Amino acid sequence: MTFEDSMKRLDEIVRAMDGDKLSLDEALDLYKEGMELSVECKKALEGAKLQVKTLSAGEKSE
Repeated sequence: MTFEDSMKRLDEIVRAMDGDKLSLDEALDLYKEGMELSVECKKALEGAKLQVKTLSAGEKSE
């Protein structure tokens, strides 16, 4: 799943949890999925940040 797909799914989860139509079990399942997606998105952002740092450092040394 791409970063953008993960963010879209997180948005869907937040919208669903904002409503009051979920059972407790459904809400817990969505919360768990959201937390997992959040961790994956954070890893992707940290990887992108490292790439930018690496590229910037290479640019400065030239």
